Amino acid sequence: MTPPSRTEKLRNKVRLKNNTSLRSWKRKFHEYTGEKLNFFQVIFRLQGSVIKTIIPWLLFFSVYSFFIALLEYHDKHIPLPKISSGVPNVVLSLNLILSLLLIFRTNTAHERFWEGRKLWGSLVNTVRNLARGIWVVVEERGTSDRVEKEAALRLVIAFAVAMKLHLRHNSMNKELKVLMTPSQYLKLKEANHPPLEIALWLGEYLQSRYRYGLLNVYQLTALQKLVDELVDILGGCERILKTPMPLLYAIYLKQLLMIYCLILPIELVENLHWWTIPVMALMSFTLFGIEELGSELENPFGRDPNDLPLDEICRTILGNVEDMLRNTNNATHSNQIPIVLKSR
Repeated sequence: MTPPSRTEKLRNKVRLKNNTSLRSWKRKFHEYTGEKLNFFQVIFRLQGSVIKTIIPWLLFFSVYSFFIALLEYHDKHIPLPKISSGVPNVVLSLNLILSLLLIFRTNTAHERFWEGRKLWGSLVNTVRNLARGIWVVVEERGTSDRVEKEAALRLVIAFAVAMKLHLRHNSMNKELKVLMTPSQYLKLKEANHPPLEIALWLGEYLQSRYRYGLLNVYQLTALQKLVDELVDILGGCERILKTPMPLLYAIYLKQLLMIYCLILPIELVENLHWWTIPVMALMSFTLFGIEELGSELENPFGRDPNDLPLDEICRTILGNVEDMLRNTNNATHSNQIPIVLKSR
């Protein structure tokens, strides 16, 4: 076997370096946020983190621990059960309960976040299939058929944009205005459920193509099924949005965390003394941070840095449809859809 040449060795070295770079945390952060930050900039970044939310808790329990340590320093012990006593340990009992509750809270929130991402991924695929089906399958017998077909493709994009605005409780805006006729836009602004209204228009378009003989019944059924899938995806996102974690559960978890962090320094101060203060700051940072993570991930459709990048997904859908129109043999430059979606 011939040994590798010097050039091949250099290529392998560069390839290995690139693969390692792709796996690096810095590269992954850049792919997720689009920002090039070094390790320390990421660590001390406040935007998108839970630090600002939990700072009041951290300060409160640090001050509280200081007074507990001060009392212990003057030999004024608080008459509560100690670990060394024969009384059941309240802290150790709460450890197990809080661990289970926090795990359940975090897992439930992550499941909601991930289900939302899967639904939007399905939306992208369904929109691609529907747009491709309309462009390829629906026949054209005149210029008006081409114009109506392009209008239908704009409505396919409009469904995704309207769904994003609907999930964010935003009113219909100029993002939709450039995707439809003025009369449709006015009607959409007055509609109770804009995405469902657009799905109705798409269904009516397909039905009219069938009546004019531009679709056969099998093609109509396949395309209508894709419209049904759009509505199903919309319903799945609404289920996540309108079914938050019960408020009682969130309140109860906060109360348990409060009780635990009030009792813990009394148990720690006997052995740690003044070190109780930084230990409690770390414990409150950890526990309340985990609880806040669940609250942050619970609704993945907002505009927070940790929410799903819905604007980027809508831009992807727009680009896919534009490419399809541009690469079609009969498409002209006028086929491109003049819209710039808002950035996050």
